[in-house]
Amino acid sequence: MTPNWRTSSYTETQNCIEVADNDLTTVMVRDTKARGRGTIEVQRATWTAFVEHTRRRQH
Repeated sequence: MTPNWRTSSYTETQNCIEVADNDLTTVMVRDTKARGRGTIEVQRATWTAFVEHTRRRQH
């Protein structure tokens, strides 16, 4: 499956991360300013736990 990259919804500029979450099992993350330097690929459940933890920490 070809990654469908989008800028993170948590950023107000293009200087953050891009996320490809169109795969049912994995989420890919890369640096917006250094796209060619590689990606991080994590299981969807791990990504969901990370996002939920981050949301709790902000409140």
